Amino acid sequence: MPAYLLSRTLDPVLAIFTGVFAYYLNETNPRTAPPPGHTLRELVSWKWADIRGAVEEVRVNFEKRCCWRL
Repeated sequence: MPAYLLSRTLDPVLAIFTGVFAYYLNETNPRTAPPPGHTLRELVSWKWADIRGAVEEVRVNFEKRCCWRL
């Protein structure tokens, strides 16, 4: 039987809270803050736009090669 710090259900909640709080402090602390354009939100939005562009390119290429039209 594993030993729990607080309880079986509260330990994962505490871990998630600690991780989110550590991320928040890392992003907002002036000494450790990433440079402009390199925050997690900006990097995720850049990657999301990159993936959406690739999906759109695949869709357009598929429609060009397709023999049938609707």
